[in-house]
Amino acid sequence: MPKNLVLVESPTKARTIAHLLKGDYEIKPTMGHVIDLPENRLGVRVKQGFDPYYVVLPSKKKVLSEIEKLAKSSEGIFVATDPDREGEAIGYLIKEYLKDKGVPEDRFRRVEFHEITPPAIRRAFASPRDFDEHLVEAQKARRILDRIVGYYISPILWKKVSKGLSAGRVQSVALRLIVEREKEIRDFQPKEYWEIHADFLSEGQRLSALKLSKVEGRKPEIPDEASARRIADGLKDLNWRITSAERKVKRKNPPPPFTTSSLQQAAFNQLGFSANKTMQIAQQLYEGVDLGQDASIGLITYMRTDSVNISDAALEEVRAFISDKIGKEFLPEKPNRYKSRKGAQEAHEAIRPTSVYRTPESVKDYLTKDQFLLYQLIWRRFVASQMRPAEYDQLSVVVNDDDNRYEFRRTFSRLAFKGFMEVYSEERDDEEDVLPEVREGTSVRILEILPSQHFTKPPSRYNDASLVRELEEKGIGRPSTYAPTIQTIIQRGYVVRKRSALVPTELGEKIVELLVKFFPEVMDYEFTARMEEKLDEIEQGSADKKSILEEFYPGFVEQVVHASKNMEKAVEESEYRCEKCGSVMLVRWGRTGKYLSCSNYPKCKNTKPLPTGVKCPRCGGDLVLRRATKGRRRGRIFYGCSNYPECDYVVQDLETAKQEAGVKEG
Repeated sequence: MPKNLVLVESPTKARTIAHLLKGDYEIKPTMGHVIDLPENRLGVRVKQGFDPYYVVLPSKKKVLSEIEKLAKSSEGIFVATDPDREGEAIGYLIKEYLKDKGVPEDRFRRVEFHEITPPAIRRAFASPRDFDEHLVEAQKARRILDRIVGYYISPILWKKVSKGLSAGRVQSVALRLIVEREKEIRDFQPKEYWEIHADFLSEGQRLSALKLSKVEGRKPEIPDEASARRIADGLKDLNWRITSAERKVKRKNPPPPFTTSSLQQAAFNQLGFSANKTMQIAQQLYEGVDLGQDASIGLITYMRTDSVNISDAALEEVRAFISDKIGKEFLPEKPNRYKSRKGAQEAHEAIRPTSVYRTPESVKDYLTKDQFLLYQLIWRRFVASQMRPAEYDQLSVVVNDDDNRYEFRRTFSRLAFKGFMEVYSEERDDEEDVLPEVREGTSVRILEILPSQHFTKPPSRYNDASLVRELEEKGIGRPSTYAPTIQTIIQRGYVVRKRSALVPTELGEKIVELLVKFFPEVMDYEFTARMEEKLDEIEQGSADKKSILEEFYPGFVEQVVHASKNMEKAVEESEYRCEKCGSVMLVRWGRTGKYLSCSNYPKCKNTKPLPTGVKCPRCGGDLVLRRATKGRRRGRIFYGCSNYPECDYVVQDLETAKQEAGVKEG
């Protein structure tokens, strides 16, 4: 038997460490949590100070039995789970379980590393630490709080709305954001406005697209075409001159290396990856990739972090790389330093490549397409973060008439030095190749006046990137929760993806309506953010689990009792009759929204989709809401003909069906 046992979470991580760890070690993956709160009851002894009641998960009994057998015959037990709350708790609970089974506590060592590379592994095993009980208590508090919220609210939703629904401390607040944004869009009334641009001739040069910025010293308000034409007519015969031609150099600083949230946002915006997909691929890059010749290694540092710190060794390496491979002119005199968000764990590093010399192209052949794209994004962002700013030559031109009634202006810009944009750029900059040569006081002639109509636009629907940004800004959840939160509200049928947008379903809107009414604190943004701060204080050792839960629990239970008694069932009679027994059909809620169910249940179990009121343009049947149950589009919402399978007409939105029906009638 091996002398030492090493516990990690996943088989991939186990294989990578096995390549890197030399000596007499048995590496055993736990496959995630092994010991947790029971699945079918609260599992919290409220009257005993909110003491959690842990059980071995049924699916993990065999795994734990194997770990116990190995632990009893091992001289040392190294807990190498992830360096965060969840990893600390997974290892700690296994340790406590094995202690009760007779394994001496002094055999346990906690090892922490933020990258899976030979130097990091050697350092971690050479300098093990004690378990961080503050970290464990923070995980317990979050787990208990989330369990209390879900355990008490979800059954109310089952009883009043539909079976299988769920509520959560973070997921329900995230859903509220999406629902309220949808209502803003629905209620939005576009407002017409006009802008006026003009082209001028200055000493033989055309100065294009200067914008009317002031009329009589004020910002112009041009509500309609008549106003725009009236102003435009008044501009034609005036004398014009350049009153200002200011040149300056503008610097654009590089962005910091990635945190979890900024990686999710960039991967969505630049690669089209969902938050969940980004984290899955990042996990693969962190846990290790086989680079051939039996050389498996982690390509990036730990991907759940809110810090932008970089180790001194990594800074030294990337600065040498920039100087040698990109050019000394791109290297700043001193390393660029970035400030993490308030409350970030400063001991952690940002997400970066474990070695900048492992360029994306050098490992491309060993990666899947998606792994390569994400690694390339992380590598470029990290390298760029330690490069010089980009520099732009700018020329700001102001043109006035002789009486100074009207003012036009524009800033022309030309990229003079690419700086960090040599390797990384988030957007394409519109810039001039050559700046115009103009002088203050020069007379210019107006060549063309260009009025243009515009309408104010509603706020955009949330997508993965913008929702993650909003959750982070409001202090709701933590980096590790963003991706699973989005995934959960989609799986529950509360939200669907339409192209890249997150759109609430009718069911999602109903859930938010009920929860805001009966659980206002749980659904309040500021309350949720304050609770996150208190949970962070447990991790820092400045607060304790019991006091925070005692403060939350009594008021919450009062709301539970009130909701149980006063929340009305979300059921109503319909105009339809059951074709099987003749009883009235009731409108009920399900994961795809409303549906019809026979009021004579359980004697009659007839159910069918609720007609949308829109007719099938192909056969005239009712269009009904459906959800794909298999294939690539599994879970997607669509509308199909009620005469299926005789008519297989499907459409993504009702407006398209209405238009097609109109074309057919025409």
